[in-house]
Amino acid sequence: MGTWDTGHFDNDSAADFSGRLDDAPEAERPALIRQALELAIAADFLDSDEAAEAVASAALIGSQCPGGEPVTTAYGPKEPLPALPTDLRPLAVKALDAVLGENSEMRELWEGDETWTAGIVRLREVLGAAGA
Repeated sequence: MGTWDTGHFDNDSAADFSGRLDDAPEAERPALIRQALELAIAADFLDSDEAAEAVASAALIGSQCPGGEPVTTAYGPKEPLPALPTDLRPLAVKALDAVLGENSEMRELWEGDETWTAGIVRLREVLGAAGA
């Protein structure tokens, strides 16, 4: 995974996921987000590419929550997302827990980087406060 910064979309996997969302019909985008979250939750060992897609998905969900940060990076989706189902919020929290868990390659790669960890924790808090 090529990574250039600590943001939720600042890696090749998240940027590619954004491209797949843009290429999908609008009605199918929530299902792609759900799939990325469920894959992360179900993984025995979460590889960094799958984790990056889960984090990007959680960021997109969080952007539609009260207090959430809009996704303004050039590496996020260019096409607007429909209103995402609120039942994705608890899945996003579980996926972020998996990303931060002991069986996560992404956590291993970012271990000791307080900026990255704080960004994930802040996103989790927004999702949790929104009723996850």
